[in-house]
Amino acid sequence: MTPEELKAMQKSARKAKRIATEKAGELHDLVEDRLPAAYEDLPLIAQQTYDACKAWAEAEAAFKAAESAVG
Repeated sequence: MTPEELKAMQKSARKAKRIATEKAGELHDLVEDRLPAAYEDLPLIAQQTYDACKAWAEAEAAFKAAESAVG
């Protein structure tokens, strides 16, 4: 794997982490500010947060594996 490919994987993992953090913030805001009135929004936002966190975990694991293989 080239250094450029490794850097691209790292960038992808960082982007996924940023998105996951944003989704977690949305979920936090829902819980803190809008429940119980907005309870119907909970499943959608929770699923989006879960999906974003899973995507980050997969991207991070792939980057760490590639980094170890190169190192």
